[in-house]
Amino acid sequence: MKILLVGSGGREHAIARALHSDASVTELFIAPGNPATAALGTNLALNDILDGEAVAALAVRHEVDLVVVGPEAPLVAGVADHVRAAGIPVFGPSGDAARLEGSKAFAKEIMALAQVPTAMAHVCTTLDQVEAAFDAFGAPYVVKDDGLAAGKGVVVTNDRGEARAHAEACLAKNHEDAPQVVIEEFLDGPEVSLFCICDGKRVIPLEPAQDFKRAYDANEGPNTGGMGSYSPLAWAPEGLVDDVVARVAQPVVDLMAKRGTPFVGLLYCGLALTSRGLRVVEFNVRFGDPETQVVLPRLKTPLGQLLLAAATGSLPKAKLDWTKQGAVAVVLAAHGYPAFVRTGDAIEGIAAAESVPGAHVIQAGTAIRDGKLVAQGGRVLAVVGVGEGISGARETAYQALRAITLEGSHFRTDIAAGME
Repeated sequence: MKILLVGSGGREHAIARALHSDASVTELFIAPGNPATAALGTNLALNDILDGEAVAALAVRHEVDLVVVGPEAPLVAGVADHVRAAGIPVFGPSGDAARLEGSKAFAKEIMALAQVPTAMAHVCTTLDQVEAAFDAFGAPYVVKDDGLAAGKGVVVTNDRGEARAHAEACLAKNHEDAPQVVIEEFLDGPEVSLFCICDGKRVIPLEPAQDFKRAYDANEGPNTGGMGSYSPLAWAPEGLVDDVVARVAQPVVDLMAKRGTPFVGLLYCGLALTSRGLRVVEFNVRFGDPETQVVLPRLKTPLGQLLLAAATGSLPKAKLDWTKQGAVAVVLAAHGYPAFVRTGDAIEGIAAAESVPGAHVIQAGTAIRDGKLVAQGGRVLAVVGVGEGISGARETAYQALRAITLEGSHFRTDIAAGME
């Protein structure tokens, strides 16, 4: 089959690697792609990934059998609707269904209707309401931008002034509807990411992963889009995946179908295992980054066939096939990330890193300038190690990472430490 993958980041590079290894995928197009995806398929020019008509036109022109939309922004913008209108199967929810990520307030509404366990929350439209919510929940304060924020719209802090400032900034943003911000109770306990493949009716879970949101070691510094991840989770409670499907993913998919907005695509369940039990932190409507980088290398079931089955409403009942090896991804971030990011610095040593057995490099924020690979974004790349257990995978990832040079860059040294 021919597949068009939309996007240009690390998530899309990881997806492209998995699709490239699927023997049923005869041609892979990536729009616009990045320097690394060009080695896995054909990069296509696409000026605006939010332009649904342009994406659909590319799919028709290249006679693809499936379109896979990677990032959240085009999904929320309704790109999948244009592709479906052109008669081509697409892995990715409609614009209406993508509101599960596009609006935190909408997600809370759906969770309440589906009786999904989640944090108590207030949706606030004024600073007075924000202050009242702070009083009700106390510290630590959890403030979430209602809309998309590239993984950096959440502030968790004991500093009420910082929390209020973030809430004020969220309310000041322009929204189609009235500005709003979500204030939640703080959830204790470890967090887990679980991806669920959905065909509008059925749900098939992938294996869980855990990512590291804070910028620096020991979970210090501001929230980021993710500084590393690992899978599997040896410490996760037995039956966790089945529990999440039964209590979270399947009820949401059932409710979305009843509402006339069936969910077809990837439902990302961000979870907290609290002292009071399982709670949903958030929903995303696409593969998460950097968790995708460690989940897909462990998946033995062909990804292209799985995504096509979901897009055509025919997910198999058989369980997926997984390797028993562990995978660890460590993100290399550019100078200044997650604040002001410096671009243009040369990247060297990727070939040496990938010569380490069990290691590969996922490019995210890279570009070619004057024939050289340079940093183009905040999270520049992720080095992935696959090996025996988490400790073996972790050793591989860090060994490979040491071969790469990028002036002013930084990475966490404690990704997956002690998680065997």
